[in-house]
Amino acid sequence: MRIDNMRERIWLVVSQIPCGQVATYGQIAKLAGLPGQARAVGQILSQLPKGSGLPWHRVINSQGRISFPVDSPRFARQKEKLETEGIEFNDDRISLSQWRWSGDI
Repeated sequence: MRIDNMRERIWLVVSQIPCGQVATYGQIAKLAGLPGQARAVGQILSQLPKGSGLPWHRVINSQGRISFPVDSPRFARQKEKLETEGIEFNDDRISLSQWRWSGDI
């Protein structure tokens, strides 16, 4: 599959994540028809064009955590965006049972 096609599929799924909910990298890959490609999701999201309106911050890892190092500015930025949407953290972890998007598109 061409990278452009993968990118478009991933962007389409990420654009559907509702405000106040999160999805995991693996969940995005599966919904985009790319099972087992969680790392590709992370790589593609890391290359978003500057000023993109895509809600990249709603994508977290399978442990319910932000993947950036806890003491990094990127971690703080993502956490702030999620908290602004009402998502609550417990020891830098999000309860997937409470906040995970069902994947309904």
